[in-house]
Amino acid sequence: MGLVKIILFFCRPFHVEHRNIVEEDAQERVSAEASVMNSRLHYYSRLTGSSDRLLVPPDHVIPAPEEIYVYSPLGTAFKVQGNVDGSGTNPSIVTIFAIWNTMMGTSILSIPWGLKQAGFTLGILLIISMGMLTLYCCYRVLKSRTSISFIDTSDWEFPDVCKYYFGSFGRWSSLVFSMVSLIGAMVVYWVLMSNFMYNTGRFIFNYAHNVSVADSEFETNGTERVICPYRDAEHHANCSGDAFFSNDNSTVTVLFDKWWNKTNTVPFYLIFLLLPLLNFKSASFFARFTFLGTISVIYLIILVTLKAAHLGFHLEFHWSDSTQFFVPEFRLLFPQLTGVLTLAFFIHNCVITLLRNNKNQENNVRDLSIAYVLVGLTYLYVGILIFASFPSPPLSKECIEPNFLDNFPSSDIMVFVARAFLLFQMTTVYPLLGYLVRVQMMGQIFGKNYPSFFHVFALNVMIVAAGVLMAKFYPNIGSIIRYSGATCGLAYVFVFPSVIHMISLHRSGKLRWPSAVFHSLLILLGIANLVAQFLM
Repeated sequence: MGLVKIILFFCRPFHVEHRNIVEEDAQERVSAEASVMNSRLHYYSRLTGSSDRLLVPPDHVIPAPEEIYVYSPLGTAFKVQGNVDGSGTNPSIVTIFAIWNTMMGTSILSIPWGLKQAGFTLGILLIISMGMLTLYCCYRVLKSRTSISFIDTSDWEFPDVCKYYFGSFGRWSSLVFSMVSLIGAMVVYWVLMSNFMYNTGRFIFNYAHNVSVADSEFETNGTERVICPYRDAEHHANCSGDAFFSNDNSTVTVLFDKWWNKTNTVPFYLIFLLLPLLNFKSASFFARFTFLGTISVIYLIILVTLKAAHLGFHLEFHWSDSTQFFVPEFRLLFPQLTGVLTLAFFIHNCVITLLRNNKNQENNVRDLSIAYVLVGLTYLYVGILIFASFPSPPLSKECIEPNFLDNFPSSDIMVFVARAFLLFQMTTVYPLLGYLVRVQMMGQIFGKNYPSFFHVFALNVMIVAAGVLMAKFYPNIGSIIRYSGATCGLAYVFVFPSVIHMISLHRSGKLRWPSAVFHSLLILLGIANLVAQFLM
């Protein structure tokens, strides 16, 4: 999202179906009394609008805290472990790492490539600057509800705020940009899963048949081998071939190369695995594996650290001109990094929900800031170590791939473990993303999350087709991330928070020209960020 990884929780009636409750014990969870009480709440909720407090359910109708559940769009329900007034129970440390874990996603694989595109020095400055800008915009999202008077906004999310200020336009535009982020993440996942599945199969085949990979002039020959799959810059930007050199021309190897191709066959094989999973009515089973995202990021950090320790640092500073092995410190391609960073720091559509569970609400801004600092440090750590340790010479820094794992051969055992682990983790997350797309799109259009098998199947076929086409014709995750990040970030990061803040200040008579100029510049920056993606 970055993971692209999105966690959204919505409050629903406490009466839930047996199959949707995540608990280990098998005792009966829904009683007749609970069902009757649920019906009473539905009755009271229909008497008046949510903003009118005259006909709220009386205390004897509202269930006890231990009987209240929180629904998740992932198809599960969790018991509320706190007060019914909306105050959370998570300590600050849990909230901080929940935000960190949510923001960490596939964008981390493209940060070293983004540093190369922007230049090492400018790239570091952009990571810090974009982190500060997106943090401020996220703060504006968090505070957007407090400016609305005479309405209870305690259970509102940011799309509800957009609908309040912009009417149906806010509702549908928030849906469109949410779809861009979710479907963009699913496309990136399909490209990465094709990549990881290909390299995992290649490793297993080579090991089983004792196939040795021949050295090429575009790789190092030390104990820590690093490769340059695409030397030609134009081909590198639109890479679609296989970076593989073998000295074995046996019939078995030739057949394997024909039927196990990174772009021509493997993306299609994934259809048989993932399309059936997308049609499940509930995604509760896959929600149990979301913890794998944290483990994969930790493993990537360990992998990067060990590789950098073995390779050492290879840096030269050339401020304006590139050389045979090094890129300049400031490059005009820097918008490609800002596009990636917009998605890498993206959590604006669920920050209200995550911080609602914070035990000490007065620490929300502090905890959000700490989480952003940790995310920024993680990106800087991975990006700097991969860029600095990339062996130049003999290879050029231009060889750094949009997925930095592609710079290591399929025979590398540690990278093989990373790819296999990420493949399994993404296979479990992909249906969750598809479930979120279905819930939001079908719910808005048809009023039902699962109107019929035909509707859901048609939607899933279109999503899968988009992933297959990109994996075959344009498997550059860096470009896919920057396009989707700049598009959804235009609305959720730059435009909506700034416009809502200026409108609220204007209505209260507190809007001053410095604030108007600053937030207008933020909007122009978001527009420029999107336009620049199509010019670079």
